[in-house]
Amino acid sequence: MKVTDHIKKASGKTLFSFEVIPPKKGNNIQDLYRNIDPLMEFNPPFIDVTTSREEYVYLDKGNGLLDKKITRMRPGTVGICASIMHKYKVDTIPHLLCGGFTKEETEYVLVDCHYLGIDNVMALRGDSMKDEPYFKPSKGGNAFAKELIDQISNLNKGKYLHNNVSAEHHSDFCIGVSGYPEKHMEAPSLVSDLRRLKEKVDAGADYVVTQMFFDNKKYFDFVKAAKEIGINVPIIPGIKPIAVKRHLQILPQVFKIDLPQDLIDAVEGCKDNKAVRQVGIEFAIQQSKELKDSGVPVLHYYSMGKSDNIQAIASGLF
Repeated sequence: MKVTDHIKKASGKTLFSFEVIPPKKGNNIQDLYRNIDPLMEFNPPFIDVTTSREEYVYLDKGNGLLDKKITRMRPGTVGICASIMHKYKVDTIPHLLCGGFTKEETEYVLVDCHYLGIDNVMALRGDSMKDEPYFKPSKGGNAFAKELIDQISNLNKGKYLHNNVSAEHHSDFCIGVSGYPEKHMEAPSLVSDLRRLKEKVDAGADYVVTQMFFDNKKYFDFVKAAKEIGINVPIIPGIKPIAVKRHLQILPQVFKIDLPQDLIDAVEGCKDNKAVRQVGIEFAIQQSKELKDSGVPVLHYYSMGKSDNIQAIASGLF
């Protein structure tokens, strides 16, 4: 079922969803299941599965030299989506990236998703590679999320890349995109960032999931501004509970977001990360309650591979 249909079916009730990360190559998928299992009691209608960028590894050639190779340490997004659907009877949403994929490879992934009965995809530009200062599109790939949305929308209309397919039956993907209450780090202003979001919606995006934020006012202001420029699709808040002390430095640095001073003070006053985790849970519960009371369609949690804190948060809400 499409995300938008789940929202309509809920008739105003706030739904619970979360995002998982594929295990690294060589790890057992059972570790992923162990983190999903405790969250299924809250009846998530869908689960997001991320896709990781490729990265460089250096192999010792045995002669004092290193051989630079490119690889993916967390492959298997579509396979994991299919596995979760089979095991839990829940919809899954694979993340599709511009970075690291040609348009041809993207088309293959979309065809696989269609055959598997996956109804939703999340269309993202993706980040730059770890050793690159800025994003570079792959040769033959989409450079922007809007281009990726155009490709998905065309496939929904039966239009393949090379116009060499007579499509009697075509896909009907529900397309999700990202939104940034505090603007994308590369955007010159929040206004220009909202304009880019409007372009993505006009191209065919059906719903928006926000980047993490810790000040609900920024989300409410973002939704209001989005509606004022004609963005009328559901805007789902994305929530990430603080879990360790170093998040005070990492999250603002990586995601270019602000943290409320009361949260900073509470975390800095903690003796250890166990206490920090509890502060993060309590803050996220209060943040989520306000969002839920305002009537948000879904509360979407970034689990980052661990579920104990997400379970504690959901227990206080659902």
